[in-house]
Amino acid sequence: MKILALDTSTNAATAAILEDGIIIGEYSCNKGKTHSQRLMPMIQSLLDAVGSSARDMDAFAASIGPGSFTGLRIGVTTVKAMAFAAQKPVISVYTLDALAYNLAASKAIICPVIDARNDQVFTSVYKFSGDRLERLTDYLGIHINELADILVAMEGDVIFPGDAAFMHEAFFRERLGKRASAAPPHTVLARASSVALLAKQAFEEGLYENCYDMKPFYLRKSQAEREKGQ
Repeated sequence: MKILALDTSTNAATAAILEDGIIIGEYSCNKGKTHSQRLMPMIQSLLDAVGSSARDMDAFAASIGPGSFTGLRIGVTTVKAMAFAAQKPVISVYTLDALAYNLAASKAIICPVIDARNDQVFTSVYKFSGDRLERLTDYLGIHINELADILVAMEGDVIFPGDAAFMHEAFFRERLGKRASAAPPHTVLARASSVALLAKQAFEEGLYENCYDMKPFYLRKSQAEREKGQ
């Protein structure tokens, strides 16, 4: 089974191909939100590197959010278009789940944080139970003070992946002390390989859909929509 997976939910654009449970290729670029320019060349370069075409895929997966509204639309639309052309199913993977999966088998509490501006983050809290990721809270869009209150009430070390991990590292260390740490640089950002591995699990459980049904998960309205509603 082959799955092509994308994550464009944050500044990092990343694509990966999984074949029979093995990541055979992964490309990433974390240099500004230029996904509309970089993504398709990245995908084509990756396919060329592994000697495959989009039609060779059995399914296509995308990180559906929460995250950047524009980035999510680009990634989801790209996956839907490729799946439609190849007449293959799609698999939706939540961005926060994939970020947590970067730290597979960690014994710590895992708390992905995606920057939502004004000291707010998109987040959820996880732990691993064996090789399975267990989510302990809802998907949240909250102020970092509220998140710290949630984590203070929990026991154990807390590790933060996500693009806001280093941004708020000092704050979480102040609130949680030595319990808090940002994820290592090679695991802190979005990785399409994690999206692909979670997509494989979902595919095997029959949790896939046709390309028309895949939608971004924004979690909350954009700032422009909120201001319009005032």
